[in-house]
Amino acid sequence: MAELLLELFSEEIPARMQAKAEADLKAAVESGLSEAGVAFERITALSGPRRLTVCVEGLPAKSADVKEERKGPKVGAPEKAVEGFLRGAGLNSIDEAEVRSDPKKGDFYVAVREVPGRPLPDIIAEMVPDIVRSFHWPKSMRWGRGELRWVRPLQRVLCIFDGKVVDFEIDGLTSGNETEGHRVHGRGPFKVSSFDEYKTLLESKGSVILSREDRRLLIDEKAHVICHERGLELVEDKGLLEEVTGLAEWPVVILGDMDPDFLSLPGEVIQLSMRTHQKYFAVRDPKTGDLAPHFVVVANIDATDGGKAIAEGNSRVLSARLDDARFFWDNDRKTPLATMAEKLKTIDFKKELGTVADKVERIAALARDLAPKVGADPDLAERAARLAKADLVSGMVGEFPELQGVMGGYYAREQGEDEAVATAIAEHYKPVGPSDQVPSEPVSIAVALADKLDTLVGFWAIDEKPTGSKDPFALRRAALGVVRIILENGVRIDQTQYLADGIADMLLRQPNAVDISAEQIEHAIASASPETSVADLRREFAATQRGALHQLFGLADKKAEDLLAFFADRLKQYLRDAGARYDLIDAVFALENQDDLVLIVKRVEALGAFLETDDGANLLAGYKRAANILKAEEKKDGRAFEGTPDPALFEQDEERSLAAAITESVTSAEAALAGEDFEKAMGALSSLRAPVDAFFDAVTVNAESAELRQNRLLILTSIRDALHRVADFSKLAA
Repeated sequence: MAELLLELFSEEIPARMQAKAEADLKAAVESGLSEAGVAFERITALSGPRRLTVCVEGLPAKSADVKEERKGPKVGAPEKAVEGFLRGAGLNSIDEAEVRSDPKKGDFYVAVREVPGRPLPDIIAEMVPDIVRSFHWPKSMRWGRGELRWVRPLQRVLCIFDGKVVDFEIDGLTSGNETEGHRVHGRGPFKVSSFDEYKTLLESKGSVILSREDRRLLIDEKAHVICHERGLELVEDKGLLEEVTGLAEWPVVILGDMDPDFLSLPGEVIQLSMRTHQKYFAVRDPKTGDLAPHFVVVANIDATDGGKAIAEGNSRVLSARLDDARFFWDNDRKTPLATMAEKLKTIDFKKELGTVADKVERIAALARDLAPKVGADPDLAERAARLAKADLVSGMVGEFPELQGVMGGYYAREQGEDEAVATAIAEHYKPVGPSDQVPSEPVSIAVALADKLDTLVGFWAIDEKPTGSKDPFALRRAALGVVRIILENGVRIDQTQYLADGIADMLLRQPNAVDISAEQIEHAIASASPETSVADLRREFAATQRGALHQLFGLADKKAEDLLAFFADRLKQYLRDAGARYDLIDAVFALENQDDLVLIVKRVEALGAFLETDDGANLLAGYKRAANILKAEEKKDGRAFEGTPDPALFEQDEERSLAAAITESVTSAEAALAGEDFEKAMGALSSLRAPVDAFFDAVTVNAESAELRQNRLLILTSIRDALHRVADFSKLAA
């Protein structure tokens, strides 16, 4: 068995693109070989700052021979049909075809052709140029006068099969057996004839560590060791570790020093400046937990002075960056947040939704309304909301957009705001990602919820919803953030009310959304008492179905229903990520009026625990049996069976026992549901297991008497209805 070694060597590949390119090239080679009918034993892909490499082991010398069959006309078919068959099959005479028989269609001709396998070098010589020309990069370029596009100019193509070069050309670049090492420590070039030789030469004379995983582990280990030796602690940053892994072929970890005076800056500013501009790791003092005046840098060269000059040079560059940050920090603190907030009137949030200042007004009102429901002080919630976006016009956030909110929190503390207000400002964008913590302080919860709900309500009001994979305004993230804040803090709010009221409020500002003039809207609002809220107006006009606003509020309710379904999808995602079964989620969501997320989760958890018991599993089986019988009979009769069974028609004790058990369990279950005790409700239903089993063992549902059959089917309907009080059991897997 032979080996294929392919290396695509170019100028520097952006670090963020390397891992995907490695996987894409591996998949493309696998697919190309598979399409050619070539089997192999193992494929390995590698990537680095300047190269993508694939090694395929256990390859045959040629592709497998293939037997092709072409069915022809019947024996005795017209001459022209036979001639056409011969031409298409490449036969000289009909004598070269086989005759086969079919019991129904009779005898017919079949052309059988043996297609010999192709030599692997020929297949590879066609496959690789096609892969290179069609390879997808997020960004690519052309160079010179060629037409080939690659992420950076492609300089070499190494392609060896069974120790020999596979000859081909790609846009003037010919394949060969040479590779290149580190620019400084071992450039080469090096001629190779196998993967083992390639790897050995590059990792010794070439000073190139080929494997991303090996480079990552080396950097991580050396960074921790160098910090430990100085009594320091590395600030973990997996994203940065992944990035620097793609920047150095021969990573050398160096500890540098920075001016301790910069530690007066907020820690987030220092870390972000190090990370974003310089790709440095921050370091902390393990005794205090505070940042230390040092940094870790990963160089791509093994310096003769142990990295001293590199560290000093990086320290000077970092000082220049932090000097800029200190200027912004000092300058921003001279301006009160309330003054900064005035400038938000000049910044559009979204043309149809007004300025950022308009959004702040809406958030402030909503945060004040939400505050009592989350245990927050309404005045503090409103104050925090009014200042939450102010730092968007600060110099620091202009330089580091990632610090929005965070800097506002610092400025608020500097200016003597209540700690709850400062914390809420700093946290109101959270959670930003799935691993980000959610706000847990009451004022922070109120402001974070208000901000996200306002964004979602606004975009739903103007019909700018996510489509497919496109979500330019991060609405899915906002909705998932609302779900997480509510669930992880046990917040109980009427989502339907808030969404419908919010959308109605937005539509009042968008009179063109429905066929209502601005004058009609203004008149309707003016005719109401001054203290009448949008929510009051919505409910009044929805109830009375009168006036110009009825159409608008109806539209708001419809949009709110759609937005609630969007929240449901995010909740399903959240629960699935937490390990909940798909069918449990669907069974609970099938119930009507499910907008209390906390109760939905409790119901799912209780249902899951119930079905893990013998009673639950057997009751589900009984339900499925009852539901299947009903489905078949309702289809046969063309109608649904509705009503309650008549006790006077009960003939067997099992009927009476089951009817009594259903009545008793439903009464107990409804009382438990009213008290939000879902475990108790499930327990009440579990008492049905024995009488349901007994009923099916002893009673014939499809009795000869139509009246008796109807009554027994109504008993089955009672079983179905009883279980649907806690979940739609039809959605559950048996």
